[in-house]
Amino acid sequence: MITAMRSYLDTWIVRGLFAVLVVAFGLWGIGDVVNNIGRETWVAKVGSTEIEGPQVQEAFRQQLAQVTKMLGDKEPSPELRRSIASQSLDRLIAQTLLAQEARDLHISVPNEAVREAVYQLPAFRGPNGQFDRSRLEQVLRNNGMNEQHFLELMRTDLSQRQLLEAVRAGAMPPDMLTRAVFDFEFERRAADMAELPFADAKPPAEPSEDVLKRWWENHPDAYRIPEYRRIKLVVLSPQTLAKDIKVSDEDLRAEYEARKSEYVTPPKRSAEVITAPDEAHAKQLAAAWKAGADWAKMQQEAQAAGGSAIDLTDAKQAEFPSPELGKAIFAAAPDAVSDPIHDAAGWAVVRVTKVTPGTERSFDQVKDELRDRVLAEKATDLMYDRANKVDNILGSGTSLDQLPSDLGLGAMTGTLDAEGNTPQGQPAPIPGPPELRSAIATAAFQAQKGDPPHLIEVPTPSTGGSSYYALELEDVTPAAQKPFDTVKDQVKADWTRDAIHKEQETAAAQVLSEVKGGMSFADAAAKAGLTVRRSPLTGRATPAEGVPPELVRPLFAAKKGEPLMVETPDGFVVAVPATIEQPDPKADPADYDKVRQALMRAIGDDIELTFAKALRDRTPPKINQKLLDQIAQP
Repeated sequence: MITAMRSYLDTWIVRGLFAVLVVAFGLWGIGDVVNNIGRETWVAKVGSTEIEGPQVQEAFRQQLAQVTKMLGDKEPSPELRRSIASQSLDRLIAQTLLAQEARDLHISVPNEAVREAVYQLPAFRGPNGQFDRSRLEQVLRNNGMNEQHFLELMRTDLSQRQLLEAVRAGAMPPDMLTRAVFDFEFERRAADMAELPFADAKPPAEPSEDVLKRWWENHPDAYRIPEYRRIKLVVLSPQTLAKDIKVSDEDLRAEYEARKSEYVTPPKRSAEVITAPDEAHAKQLAAAWKAGADWAKMQQEAQAAGGSAIDLTDAKQAEFPSPELGKAIFAAAPDAVSDPIHDAAGWAVVRVTKVTPGTERSFDQVKDELRDRVLAEKATDLMYDRANKVDNILGSGTSLDQLPSDLGLGAMTGTLDAEGNTPQGQPAPIPGPPELRSAIATAAFQAQKGDPPHLIEVPTPSTGGSSYYALELEDVTPAAQKPFDTVKDQVKADWTRDAIHKEQETAAAQVLSEVKGGMSFADAAAKAGLTVRRSPLTGRATPAEGVPPELVRPLFAAKKGEPLMVETPDGFVVAVPATIEQPDPKADPADYDKVRQALMRAIGDDIELTFAKALRDRTPPKINQKLLDQIAQP
């Protein structure tokens, strides 16, 4: 065979074929390389700094994973993906502008400051709570980063923090604003209330069949059978390949330890910390604070005593400046000023302003989730190989029924609605993560009879990998209204519930009308056979026990003595604001100071955003929209 082939190499036909191939490579191969010379590869250019595609891709991937988790692992729409990509790029642009501004202002960070910041990072501490260089090397290695690059990132971050702290330094809310917000947050109100529960309403007269049929005809959507589609389906996922992949308990334990930060959230505390140069000054500061001095006053006192005042927000115990201070803060009672605390850095006095309990999901609780993740990781190469084989087979016109049985496919035939549920109301038994089931349900209702099956890839962020499916539409059962005889009992129950609702609404409206007409609330309620009760004092944020949540907003919007009416899940409530208590900053200095601190942070955030916008306006970035759109594509 080889000799015969060689005999044809010198013929003019073969030489002509080679000439055609050379031209083709010139046009399609080398031509691509030539055309790419000078082509822009940056996604954005900020001054002289270019933000390249991989950097944007990584930022987009991280943000997309967070959004997908918030959506319940549903696949984001193309519009949402583009929005996430734009936001990710905007953050990178802002970081670049801040870095340039810090460089232009000659803000420098000494090596000692960088080293101290690295030592304070909890991720690099060993079992004894001290900095562990081996942990540092392990974390950097796991993230594909060398030490020099990491230290430069830390230096840049610290220089930007110095810049932003200077920008935010003047963020102080005016007293008028602080008092207005304090009044709004801590105002308390009580109301006289008369309740009309649905359960207390007199049952309506027995309806005739004609009345029920008319209700059934007027509410067709309430008694509707959804459209169903019968599909034939094959799925290729880590779950269907599980029999070909070994996952041991040791693998799962290792994965749990590697992702422990996702499953174990340590407790956090916010605290106001005042440092002092010696014990005597610390005792003086503690006494002044315990006597009722607010935070602003204590900041001045600390500075006068040669110390400092720091507000630490949502910090873990290991994130406080010293182990002794962290231990004391986590042992302190909330909203109480501590006695002087001594640590390696000196003396301090603290007040805990917020306590956030920790959470933990045990290994056994997340074992199935871990198995899916490990399967997805181990199945990557095998999945790619099997998917290529299935795709090639389907591309040749093979039907789903004729696919080989040794490819690790899950095959099934069944009926489902647009939500992915069976006619029995149960989720369709599709093997794989939620993203795959959602994609299959959507595809089933977009398919047409006779469409050939194609293998479709579905990214599954919940498992950190992908899955595949191919389907054929076999039959469509159109949506239809359920026959009256099959839902008669449900129709009667719905009609009765509506009649009771109308009866109680009419009665509540009558009481409201009479009070507005000048009758006292007590008399109007007694006339309707209702009992009036005084509610407990409640605030805006969290309703007090015994106050319907639906009543809170209207109660604080009404004037004293002005009647109002609201519907609750259990009935109707007619109420009249009876007591209004305004808060006193002198009687509650701690809460007043919390409001001022929150406003200070909010104003600081606004100033920071304004500063970032000014930097962007001064140096408008150039954006390669085409490359950004490519990054946002599924």
